Parts: sequence; C-alpha cells; structure tokens
Amino acid sequence: LRSIAALKTAGRQVVLVSSGAVGLGAGRLGLHTSRLRDVVVRQACAAVGQSLLMHAYEKFFRVDDVKIAQVLLTEDDFTEWSRYTNLRRTMEKLLKLGVLPIVNENDTVSSAELEYVGAGQERVFGDNDRLAALVMSRLESDALVLLTDVEGLLLQNPKDDQVSGKDERPVLITLVEEITEELKAVAAGPSAGGRGGMSTKLEAAQIAMQAGGVAVIANGMKPGVLDDIFAGKEIGTTFMSTSRMAGKRRWITYAAGVRGRVIVNEGARAAIMGGKASLLSSGVLRVEQQFEPQDVVSIADCEGHEFARGIINCASREAVALIAGTAATHPEGERARVLVTRDNMVLSEQR
Repeated sequence: LRSIAALKTAGRQVVLVSSGAVGLGAGRLGLHTSRLRDVVVRQACAAVGQSLLMHAYEKFFRVDDVKIAQVLLTEDDFTEWSRYTNLRRTMEKLLKLGVLPIVNENDTVSSAELEYVGAGQERVFGDNDRLAALVMSRLESDALVLLTDVEGLLLQNPKDDQVSGKDERPVLITLVEEITEELKAVAAGPSAGGRGGMSTKLEAAQIAMQAGGVAVIANGMKPGVLDDIFAGKEIGTTFMSTSRMAGKRRWITYAAGVRGRVIVNEGARAAIMGGKASLLSSGVLRVEQQFEPQDVVSIADCEGHEFARGIINCASREAVALIAGTAATHPEGERARVLVTRDNMVLSEQR
C-alpha cells in the first residue's frame, strides 16, 4: 500500500482492486468460517465488512493525503453497454480528481461466484483477476499488475531427473508475447503454483494484452515489488502484445457476457469464417436461451462448437419466428433478416 501511495505522489493514476469485505464482516459478527458456505450469509457479511474495509483504507492512505473512493460493481455494469460506458466516465473523473478508486464486486447483491451458469450463457467475472483486467481494459490503462504468492508463471524444469528422483526448481517464464494453448496448459498444471489460480491470471493477462497494455504477474509477498516493477526491473512474468483489439470488440469478447446461443448451418459458418458475411436468419437452425436485442450471443456450428460471438439485432422470440418463416412484415425489409452484422461480430480465432 505504501508503494501505491508513492505511485500516486509521483503523479501516476492508480486503480486498486481489492476484496476482504466478507472476511472482515464475518470477524465483526463473530461467525465461524463454516457459516460462509451459505450465499446469503456471505452477502450479509459483505454488507457489514464493506464499511470496515474502506475505513481501514481511509485510515492508511490519509497519512499520505491520498483520497479514496469505493466503486462496487456487478456483472450488469459490464454486460449493459450504457452502464459500461458510464463506468468509464465515472472512473476517469475520479482519476482526474486525483482520487484512488478501490474496486470490488458488490458481494452484497451479487452471488456470481457461486451461481450456476446454464448452457449458452457465460459469467463475466467471478474473481478479482478478471475484474481487474476488465476495468483495466475499459479504461485502456497502460499496465495491469496481478500479485500472487509465487514468483510468476512457472514452468517445470526440463532437467528434472525422473530416474534419480532429483527434483529441480521450476523455471520462471519472464516474458510472454503470445498466450498459446501450451501456455494455458502450463498455467493449469501442478508447477504453476499460487493460491490465486494461475489460469485466471493468465486469462486476465490476455485481456490486458488485447487492450494494448502490459500485464505483470509477480510475488506480492516481496517487499517493494510494485516499486521494482515500475522502476523497470525484471520482476515476475511480463506479458506484452504488439496488437490491440478495438474497444467494442473487446467488450463483445470479454465483458458483455453471453446471453444465448445461435446454432447455424454449415453454409452460414463457411460464409462467416471465409469472408466478411453477416449472420442471416436463413442460415440459422435454432436459437437457445432467451435474449433481447443488443445482447451478445454465441454463434455455434451444428455440433455446438462456438466459432464467433456477436450483438444480436432482435429478441429470441423474433429470431424463432424469422427462422420459421412466420415473422410479420418488417418496414426495414432485408435488414430484419440480418441477425448479427459483421461489424458487431468477433471470430473465436481472433480472441
């Protein structure tokens, strides 16, 4: 926290993503950790703990004259484009005023981490790594720092001698310029380590790279780790990208959340994958889940494999009617049969 205060004093704009309200609330109420398995109990603890958490931050940062603000977010703040836009305006205003926004999921009203996700739907965030990355992406920040209890992304040492049983220490991957399937396997493997979940940190780093920024995974237990990172020292694993995805496309890919699924025939899949075709109702076999106009849907082939996502132009009930050929005459004519325009579509291979 002293390093954050120092960064603020040096003129940098910083956003802190922090949890802890549930634990503080449980302590204040004298509840055993076994009681926290109940979602409503956790929400109640969060309500009690939020003021305690902010009081602690206020007391600490007041010494360095750092003003703070609490920003509690839910999935709707990301999935709805208007709220997503308002979030950026508010955050930018806070930063211009010299305030340190302290962000967390609003656990009092959100139970996203514990709720079931049905077929054709996808959770926007359920952990602080992804939440931090989504906020960073929306603000188009320069850097995302993810602190954990290991040195960074670790790779099992190839020199391990399986015959003699000699166990070499894992090797730290210091630089990543592309997140491959092999790298994802490393993050999910036993050598990755860390209590925070290396897979989610890798996903967060990918979001940061798509935003054109830099991400660093480092050991937060080391004194002065933030000072060293922003001093340019080689600390942890650094993720750098040479490409950048446009803001609306990043929202479709990561932030919007999938509200339903559209299953298409092979002709539609080939047209979309092979060129710049939009998705027409004539190429749709069926729709799954209920959705409304401007929701993001998954576009899948006849075997259910997703190959694109896009913003749908109509509600699910109208889409069903269009597919069945029973839709009422629409004043826009041809436009009414375009379910997803190409400009509002992102292919899976581009993510």
